[in-house]
Amino acid sequence: MSIVNRIDRSAKVREHFHQAKWDEPVIYELSTPGERGILVPQASEEVASQVEGIGALPAGMKRKNRVNLPEISQNRVLRHYLRLSQQVLGADVNIEIGQGTCTMKYSPKVNEQLARGVQELHPLQDPSTVQGMLEIYYQTDRYMCEISGMDRFTFQPGGGSQGILAMASVIRAYFESRGEQRDEIITTLYSHPSDAAAPVMNGFKVIYLQPDPQTGLPSMETLKAAVSERTAAYIVANPEDTGVYNGQVQAFTAYVHEHGGLCAYDQANANGLLGVTRAREAGFDLCFFNLHKTFSSPHGCGGPACGATGVSQELVPFLPAPLVGFDGERYFLDYAFANKEFGVGKIRSFYGVAQVVLRAYAWIRSLGGEGLYQVAKTAVLNNNYLFKKMLEIPGIGAYYCDGNNQRVEQARYTMEKVYEETGVSTGDIQRRAMDFGLHYWTSHHPYYLPEPITLEPTETPSKADIDEYVETMKYIFSECHENPEVVKTAPHRSTVHQIDESGMDDPAKWAVTWKMYLKKYQ
Repeated sequence: MSIVNRIDRSAKVREHFHQAKWDEPVIYELSTPGERGILVPQASEEVASQVEGIGALPAGMKRKNRVNLPEISQNRVLRHYLRLSQQVLGADVNIEIGQGTCTMKYSPKVNEQLARGVQELHPLQDPSTVQGMLEIYYQTDRYMCEISGMDRFTFQPGGGSQGILAMASVIRAYFESRGEQRDEIITTLYSHPSDAAAPVMNGFKVIYLQPDPQTGLPSMETLKAAVSERTAAYIVANPEDTGVYNGQVQAFTAYVHEHGGLCAYDQANANGLLGVTRAREAGFDLCFFNLHKTFSSPHGCGGPACGATGVSQELVPFLPAPLVGFDGERYFLDYAFANKEFGVGKIRSFYGVAQVVLRAYAWIRSLGGEGLYQVAKTAVLNNNYLFKKMLEIPGIGAYYCDGNNQRVEQARYTMEKVYEETGVSTGDIQRRAMDFGLHYWTSHHPYYLPEPITLEPTETPSKADIDEYVETMKYIFSECHENPEVVKTAPHRSTVHQIDESGMDDPAKWAVTWKMYLKKYQ
């Protein structure tokens, strides 16, 4: 009887990982004149005799030339996109805890099946034909209200930044309806940059509260100095992007209210707070959730997404129309609630992305109230375990660790010491991690903390997953001292190697379409 030597699988570091790499051209370069994916039959004589076809179009709408689309067969299209899909890292193919403030978690595949069932719906269908989907919107609104304490939600915003834009728009409309000239928004340095950028787009002046050097949080004295009769609102993320949670936020919101301002909560990352605390009870008048983050609807590479925005009853008339209403018998798109003079109109063309909302609805229903609370507990446990293990790696530190600042569901680290000792930057480490099938995000620019690393494990990774991630980080950080060049020149086993980023800030060099590429470089 022969003994088969089994492969040793005990190592946690995937030293032999290699990203799939296809020498795959741009689809336009695969185009062959005359090749077709499908042959569309010619119209019958009977149809042709009754329909004018293209001749019915006004002259100004007719193309002078055929549209430049690739001519390619179905099987070549399939091979092309399957190969491209193998060349990426993502939540389904690697341990995804490194996306920082952009929560990435495992999304149940049964919800993907549900989402496919509504992908053919059209936003202009008659409401009588989409009663089921309108009910999903309505019920998800109710769930969001229960989770947050707010009174109504809109799913119109197409992402987190639009959710903040919706809040800023509602704030502006509310004070305009009251005839009050309030044009200042207060936020914090470590809140998401959109918490400042979106109000600026609404014409507000933004005042930043600077963090205390010990706690990383603004003091009450700092807030009091910023609040005035010009204050429209206090918009804040809590926990902030550092992961530090302000346990005194209710005192902050109370002070702003005393001086006539509103309070808005950036809850894009609410993983650690579900079932623990609610925005309304913390004194907030508005909040938003990213359904494509906390509520397990996958990121869409910039869209589709949903920044579900909720408000207290007083602010409902200023929400973008429509909302989904229910009269006891049917669901309908409700425009009547909106303030006709000061309503904000539309934030986006149509009402929400059906697939995103449906995934979130299914996720909430599958967990229930107790399940959502368990999500929060597990996310916080995972993050604090990861925080402890990461700080054991020589050269990794974290600011604002005075013992009173527990991180919630994410944390921002610094490798400033390693950079000073070896010249290896956080960007170098980020690229080297790709050689092991992993990834992490650094920070928003500009870096307020030097050489940052931002991690958020969520509730979905196991302890084994976190341990594998940490062991890989240990391996890479040891390379920084033993063989820094291999880190500085990474990635070596990825789809692409280092790219020239010098033209990233020069629009004259951008080519975001094939047509633009040909115009600029051919």
